[in-house]
Amino acid sequence: MTEGRDDPLLIELDGEGPSPADAPPIEDAPEGRAMRRAAQIAARGRRGSLAGRLFLAAAGGFLTLVLSLAAWDFVARLLARVPVLGAVAGLLLVLLLCAAVALALRELLAFARLRRIDQLRDAAEAAVLSADRAQALRVVAGIEALYAGREDLAWARRRLGERRDELFDASALIDLAETELLAPLDEAARLEVAAAARQVAAVTAFVPLAFADVAAALLANLRMIRRLAEIYGGRTGTLGAWRLTRAVLAHLVATGAVAVGDDLIGAAAGGGVISKLSRRFGEGVVNGALTARVGVAAMEVCRPLPFRALAPPRTSALVSLGVTGLFARV
Repeated sequence: MTEGRDDPLLIELDGEGPSPADAPPIEDAPEGRAMRRAAQIAARGRRGSLAGRLFLAAAGGFLTLVLSLAAWDFVARLLARVPVLGAVAGLLLVLLLCAAVALALRELLAFARLRRIDQLRDAAEAAVLSADRAQALRVVAGIEALYAGREDLAWARRRLGERRDELFDASALIDLAETELLAPLDEAARLEVAAAARQVAAVTAFVPLAFADVAAALLANLRMIRRLAEIYGGRTGTLGAWRLTRAVLAHLVATGAVAVGDDLIGAAAGGGVISKLSRRFGEGVVNGALTARVGVAAMEVCRPLPFRALAPPRTSALVSLGVTGLFARV
């Protein structure tokens, strides 16, 4: 009796075959190098040694003194030679000094506002742990004061004021403030993170320049973190935004969170789509996923209250929102 044509063909091997664990790793798998490089660049701005900081302070003070004396001597000589031009130069110098003072005050106010948000978040956690209703009420009052000038949250503030006196539990008060005031801000922050992930993915996929993807990833993350701070009431200046970005990325690098995860790639591209795309498209997906992960960390840092009543955003959902539509159109 002959075997059927559809029967399976079995081949017996002598000894044990090779194990899948011994297979070499895939060399060309996307790794998100642009985002990891951008995170390393931003995380390098940590405070150096005391001698280094003293040197930079002394050098900055000396250069400021030299430039100030040179400008003063220039204006004085110009006044002696051509009084009209000297007066114009003096006026421009005064305007320059006023602008510098205004910029410095804006940066100081931005740092103070960021510190205020950190203090509110710490006070909320302490109030929940100690079950102190009085402290929780102070936190809620601080949140209301933080968003007092926001017209888009006027209805939420009124609703919070109506329901605040009905609750006698500290954790319930904090959860009410989070639900009423931060839910619309979280939605706006999610859209901002998705837009940044889409931008980084698109630049990585379609711009084949050497360092364009790294520059685009760094600039997109700087803009994203600054926008998230503004959404949650931070209003950072230039130095404040850089400090906030450095803190977020340094934390991610230190904890190893800036790494490629299969869940991110799977959520962004699904099943076996990555294998059907080019390497540049794969790198774009991974860089977009890592940008979304940075955005989630930035939301936690910029938020005046920790995630309790509301679920924290999932990185995979943000990646799907920001990246999947881009590559579906392509």
